[in-house]
Amino acid sequence: MEIEAAKALAAGIAIGLGAIGPAIGEGLIASKALETMGRNPEVKDDLFSKMIVAMAICESTAIYALVVAILVLFT
Repeated sequence: MEIEAAKALAAGIAIGLGAIGPAIGEGLIASKALETMGRNPEVKDDLFSKMIVAMAICESTAIYALVVAILVLFT
């Protein structure tokens, strides 16, 4: 296998595995927050802001995986 092909494969694996976890996490966060908002509408405003912060933290993990994939591919 040539070195460029190995780099492309490694970058694909890095972003593939690095994006699955945050995607599942964000889906769980959103589903549980919406379920809670449906059961207790009074906490909607407070819960929504906390949900957005939690989703941003999960998304940062996927961004780190993207940065690693780009570094692997272009170095």
